[in-house]
Amino acid sequence: MISLIGTYECKIDIKSRIMLPVNLKRQFGDYINQSFIVKRSVFQDCLELHPFSEWKLTMKKINKLNKFVKKNNDFIRRYNAGVRIIEFDNNGRLLIPKELSKQYFSSNELVLTSAINIIEIWDKSKYEKVINDSEIDFAQLSESVMGNLSNDVS
Repeated sequence: MISLIGTYECKIDIKSRIMLPVNLKRQFGDYINQSFIVKRSVFQDCLELHPFSEWKLTMKKINKLNKFVKKNNDFIRRYNAGVRIIEFDNNGRLLIPKELSKQYFSSNELVLTSAINIIEIWDKSKYEKVINDSEIDFAQLSESVMGNLSNDVS
């Protein structure tokens, strides 16, 4: 399992291509030679970039759902809506599908931020708004989410 680190600013060109920052590319290691999955985020107004091997692990979990249960089928359909396989071109750029680019990015200024084993791709202004949201008490959220975990890192 991959573990990515960092937040990076970059630009998307007129043809919806993104040149990943060098530090981020290095973290992908051998994953860089694989395909990637780009999809809509479930909870945020951004896109997610999944290394294909990580995507297969997610699909393995989803494939365990009973498809004869309507809510499971509804979830699978929505979760996979707009999913695309993408790869690096010969110049090391990722091509984001135009319809996703138009829907999610209002400018060419983007933020790529790690979310453990995936990268979130944000319109810069949307990202800054979410990160600076004064209605979220980050100290309280941190305590609520992480406060009851043991210190065992195994």
